[in-house]
Amino acid sequence: MARFNILLPAMGEGVIEATINKWMVTEGAAVKEDDPIVEVATDKVDSEVPAPADGVIVSILAREGSVVKVGEILAVIEDNRTPDTNEKTQIEKEVERIRETINESKKEKKEVESISNDLKSRTSSGKFISPLVRSISAREGISYADLDKINGTGMDGRITKEDIFRLIEKKAAETLKAVKFEKGGKSAITTDQESRGDEVIEMDRVRKMIADHMVLSKKTSPHVTSFIDADVTRLVNWRNSVKEKFLAAEGQKLTLTPIFIDAAARALYEFPMVNISVDGYNIIIRKNINIGMATALPDGNLIVPVIKNANEKSLTGLARSVNDLAERARSNKLKPDDITGGTFTLTNFGSYNNLSGTPIINQPQAAILGTGAVRKTPAVVETPDGDAIAIRNIMILSLSYDHRVINGALAGKFLNRIKEILENYSYDIA
Repeated sequence: MARFNILLPAMGEGVIEATINKWMVTEGAAVKEDDPIVEVATDKVDSEVPAPADGVIVSILAREGSVVKVGEILAVIEDNRTPDTNEKTQIEKEVERIRETINESKKEKKEVESISNDLKSRTSSGKFISPLVRSISAREGISYADLDKINGTGMDGRITKEDIFRLIEKKAAETLKAVKFEKGGKSAITTDQESRGDEVIEMDRVRKMIADHMVLSKKTSPHVTSFIDADVTRLVNWRNSVKEKFLAAEGQKLTLTPIFIDAAARALYEFPMVNISVDGYNIIIRKNINIGMATALPDGNLIVPVIKNANEKSLTGLARSVNDLAERARSNKLKPDDITGGTFTLTNFGSYNNLSGTPIINQPQAAILGTGAVRKTPAVVETPDGDAIAIRNIMILSLSYDHRVINGALAGKFLNRIKEILENYSYDIA
């Protein structure tokens, strides 16, 4: 009989901690391998941690509501089996993954410290700024002009970390005051609306994260949106002619979404400077083409599962990935790795019969593609006998992009390439 610790596993790229939402077992409970034992929440997704083996939960160390870092102990399980060599190997691999995540976190911390060391040690008025204060200022975006206004409380008027934290709190309070006045624990706006009989609903946790992410994106990237229309008559006719055969052969529904993702992946391969992210004044050209697809959830919220290495997948592979991720998103069964690592995003306005839209960039990416509804529209077409008006299937494509690093010419070429791929789309169905 052996006891071993259940650790918080690596939860995906950039995730170093999680909040314990709810324990599904109690101390003394018998569990089977892969039974969900605890629900945890990160800033990206809620997920369940399964039991690593059959056994009995001896003790629960991480209480509900607590924040636990990757690699820390959640609970202790007692197993009457001795792990075989293969199981030991799996445990060792998981420990290695956790170690890599922790090392990555330490690396990010060192990078921030490195940035702070490169900053000036004095403000324009001559105030000395210690490495610690520089590190905090770099992380929180405090300018030297703001630092110059602080009356330091340290020896000889030096600025301390407490001075910086007070400044951060003051700025947060000023921002809050700009949008509302506190009254009895509620904003004046909310109190006024309640007095009129209006219903006031607090955002749930996911909606709050989405709201913060959207505001951050607009503050971070100067958004520009370009539009182009595409005649997808040939594509629509081709899909209608093969969808039944595709379903019978592959067991997958062939919607337009995997075709749009295929077109975007091909274009990104040809235009790598769109498949980028920004880090300060550095441009990072992403090695992999990982395309996220914005997916509406039953509760009205939104999540963006990611298709990794989309340019390397066949249309069948893309259809399978799209259908699988969409289904698991709607049933709340996505894993943290399913929603991390995206380098470009697609959102389909056409799902709700909308013609187009101006999507917000999914940070830290630099562009997002919007696909509108496909509609039969009178259009001018060229024929051997001259121009003629015909009924064609037309859709509008929109591309929002970060104008710091993507200019109109590049965006226009990229968007036009997607149009060309869709208008001439073909794929051999065996």
